[in-house]
Amino acid sequence: MSLLNKLNTIWHEIDAPFLIYQGRELFFADVLSNDSVDLAAIHVGDVVALIGDFDPKSISTLLRLIDLGAIVVPLTADTKHDHEYFFESAEVDVVICDGSVRRLKHSGKNGLIKKLRDRSHAGLILFSTGTTGRPKAILHDLSDFLLRFETPRPALRTLTFLLFDHIGGINTLMHTLFNRGCIITPDSRSVDSILSMCEKFCVEVLPTTPTFLRMMLMSGMIPDRIPRCLRVITYGTERMDQPTLDALCDLLPDVDFRQTFGMSELGILRIKSESRNSLFMKIGGEGVVTRVINNVLEIKSASAMLGYLNADSPFDQDGWYCTKDIVDQKGDFIKVVGRNNDVINVGGLKFMASEVERVALCYPGIELVKAEGKSNPITGQHVVLQVQPCLGCVIDPVLLMSFMRESLQEHMMPKRVLIDAVRVGHRFKKV
Repeated sequence: MSLLNKLNTIWHEIDAPFLIYQGRELFFADVLSNDSVDLAAIHVGDVVALIGDFDPKSISTLLRLIDLGAIVVPLTADTKHDHEYFFESAEVDVVICDGSVRRLKHSGKNGLIKKLRDRSHAGLILFSTGTTGRPKAILHDLSDFLLRFETPRPALRTLTFLLFDHIGGINTLMHTLFNRGCIITPDSRSVDSILSMCEKFCVEVLPTTPTFLRMMLMSGMIPDRIPRCLRVITYGTERMDQPTLDALCDLLPDVDFRQTFGMSELGILRIKSESRNSLFMKIGGEGVVTRVINNVLEIKSASAMLGYLNADSPFDQDGWYCTKDIVDQKGDFIKVVGRNNDVINVGGLKFMASEVERVALCYPGIELVKAEGKSNPITGQHVVLQVQPCLGCVIDPVLLMSFMRESLQEHMMPKRVLIDAVRVGHRFKKV
């Protein structure tokens, strides 16, 4: 059965909207009827870059491309400056943008793409955030990727904060489609706009990032602007800090905070948090096993990618993927404390950048921080701390250093404090 036939069966006679877009309630049939993009020139196995958002045209086109057996590369206008790199890395045959369809020429013959074409399976190509080097092109077999959605699960009214080119955003879309839920597409992703959308359209689930939650916390808009309908806030894509989570849980006692864990290479995994205010979690789900080697988390997943198109395979011979996440363990629970490239070594004494950031975030008037290890000819490395004040606040570096010295050992103290905006990418992660 095709994907569209399966979804039509799921949504048959459902008298509830599937999508709220630009203030309009749209049923699944309304979205599916949006076939204004001519896909007659698309062939089975074509790699198709679809530049869009969670709008009726993009969603309809995505589903039709999957049924045509295309290998889809979902992109957004926010990454326009990288599109040519994405087209080249993914060996894109066709680009769809604003309803137009244009075919590209290239000489690529990637073996993984050929393998997927030989199966006559639709595919999905996602790109890593590229915080360490150029983004990697990640290829999934959609037949395997969609299997996890076959098991019925509850679906609530969910705001699509995570983007069209992000595995979390695609996961939200497919979960909603398979479980008769409703997604709400935001007009913009400012704190004020997101909270207004939550109230106006009775949003029950807000999937977001720790960076955005920190911005929301420091905006002064909570708890007053949090509507009673909001039941769950999920956070993932980067490490959460405990001070921010504690403050949010105290201010919003009726909201369930849930950590998520996943990556473009492995998919979104099933998580059980120790409690709403704990960063310790269990990772599991169908076909997923984990292990910790030298404090680094490794995962084997049945829904893992086929591989990178523009980099060597990260899997070992037994199929284990090293996440590079350094974790603390508490029985069956783990807590991500940083990544192996976040380890700072000062004179042979090693510590995590997150330890410095955690202390700095407790200082009043700070919205975001970023600690990094920089080369030092004497000690090997030293800490540079970048601090973004809240709007209207002034941070005195001397007073901040005095505050941090009460909690940090001397080798962990920053040698430089930069009062400047912390760069946040289009996916609302620190970069």
